[in-house]
Amino acid sequence: MIQEKGSISIHTENIFPIIKKFLYSDNEIFLRELVSNAVDAVKKIQRLASMGQYAGSVGEPLVEVAFNEEQKTITISDNGLGMTAEEIKKYINQIAFSGAEEFVEKFKEAKDAHELIGKFGLGFYSAFMVADQVEIQTLSYQEGAAPANWICDGSTQFEIKEGIRTERGTDIILHLNSESLEFLDKYKLQGILDKYCKFLPVPIKFGTKKEYVDDAVALDEDIADADVAETGKKKTIEVEVDNIINTTSPIWTKMPADLKDEDYLAFYRELYPMSEDPLFWIHLNVDYPFNLTGVLYFPRVKNELELQRNKIKLFSRQVFITDEVKDIVPEFLMLLHGVIDSPDIPLNVSRSFLQADGNVKKINSYITRKVADKLAELFKADRKGFEDKWNDIGLFVKYGMISDDKFYDKAKDFALLTNTNKEYATLPEYRTKVEGEQTDKDGTVVYLYTTDPAKQDAFIQSANKKGYDVLLMNSPLDNHFIHNLESKLEKTKLKRVDADVADKLIDKDVKIETALTTAETEQVKSIFDKAINRTSMKVTVEALSPDEAPVTVTMDEFMRRMKDMAQLGGGMSFYGSLPDNYNVAVNGNHKLIARILQADNEQAQAQLAKQAFDLAMLSQGMLTGAELTEFVQRSISMI
Repeated sequence: MIQEKGSISIHTENIFPIIKKFLYSDNEIFLRELVSNAVDAVKKIQRLASMGQYAGSVGEPLVEVAFNEEQKTITISDNGLGMTAEEIKKYINQIAFSGAEEFVEKFKEAKDAHELIGKFGLGFYSAFMVADQVEIQTLSYQEGAAPANWICDGSTQFEIKEGIRTERGTDIILHLNSESLEFLDKYKLQGILDKYCKFLPVPIKFGTKKEYVDDAVALDEDIADADVAETGKKKTIEVEVDNIINTTSPIWTKMPADLKDEDYLAFYRELYPMSEDPLFWIHLNVDYPFNLTGVLYFPRVKNELELQRNKIKLFSRQVFITDEVKDIVPEFLMLLHGVIDSPDIPLNVSRSFLQADGNVKKINSYITRKVADKLAELFKADRKGFEDKWNDIGLFVKYGMISDDKFYDKAKDFALLTNTNKEYATLPEYRTKVEGEQTDKDGTVVYLYTTDPAKQDAFIQSANKKGYDVLLMNSPLDNHFIHNLESKLEKTKLKRVDADVADKLIDKDVKIETALTTAETEQVKSIFDKAINRTSMKVTVEALSPDEAPVTVTMDEFMRRMKDMAQLGGGMSFYGSLPDNYNVAVNGNHKLIARILQADNEQAQAQLAKQAFDLAMLSQGMLTGAELTEFVQRSISMI
């Protein structure tokens, strides 16, 4: 007959108040810890049997989670290897750290319960986060072992006595404290199990309670006639338990050759039931120099920077850890969806651990390489199909090229540039395409681009007339991507198509003769300065092609780009605070300028000059409010 009382081997009673109160904000992880322990116990008996160290019947592996609102208990049961009384004293009573003084000192540095439990081996003791009393009923697999019952009321005192289990395994019974009665709600418990235990490798049943009763006489007659297993003076009552709630073999645990497309799509729909089907996926499977499995999906993102982070779930041996995977998954791939599972990442992780761990850094690099290889494979196998997907995946690729040099090196051969005619070209292909027409006098190849084809259409048409190609750069990342290309591509410059008049976008050192004398040039400048009358508008009279517009309003490429960066929070706040300044290029060779000079009086000259300027402003979408109204009225009057 087992009968023993004693003290848990810690040197102070401070530990349980810390566990109960300090960890309270993360208290739901008690269920993850206890269910994980139960799964481990089942896996261990299976392993012992496979090694020939256990000759008995293993049976169907099972973990049960049950609750009883009336008794205010939660019970986690398994048919694993169980424990003897001596093993309870060894593994439960002796907390896995050298003295509570060390714990009390170190817990101050911890950020959350995950870190504490991982650092100090407190998985089982997380039960005291929600329970006033914890009880263990267990029977070891060892031949001749006696059932044992351990009880602790949350102090350092414990009691071990003879237990009542008749079959191998363990029950952990939690008598909830008054602050934790919320966990007696079926839907809350179901939610926690779905979050942490949905893909555990052992079947998990969930429902109402399996209860131990001391006094059979106290039982109601109807209940006594139910499914009752009697052992001496003790009895257990089996109450209804729901069906299996988990998938024990999720697709990331299988070999890709054993899976079909529909398997991957079905799993995606299970993870993200409200999302469109993904574009494609990558199955991760590596066992050296670290262990990693998983499936990453490319969702449909389009050109909107909808950074829906925390869509990748991190598991350790099929136990959910977190969906904050920033240090494991490269920043640019945080847009992906899916799961990653690695036993090399401990179940209880902290942010500092992820940032410092060598395996995490290796996993990060591996995922980057696998994604790049998959994209290269898709590009080579089906160029047209890849182009069709580019609007969805271009955001990932550009983000990666900006943020990761190694990814850039791989992506430069499949990343696509798109022009206003919706034609696609890789970086090498595009340079070959435009270098003949778009190389300036210094040998620099100039790529022209538009951020708004509709608004900048007049400039695009002017560029096209000169034989220039114009790229479409209208995604939220393109401002950064342009900088990235300029830093990576040799002797290459990018200019927005409205950064200057077409004749001066690419300086080829070609001089156009002016139709104006020096005096006429000065007169034209004076007329426009007075008509415009804005310090933010710098007027110059240029010798341009007669076919170009009479007046063009532009902003210097550098200044506009810096201001755009400032708006995006790119650390350019100084430029963001500067007023907008524009260049007004008056085309001295346009026949309208000759007409202005020939006008009868200064008023007529000013009216024509203002009309030409307003037309330039209108073409840029810069004419609004009272100025637009005045322009309309003037136009009617002139007609």
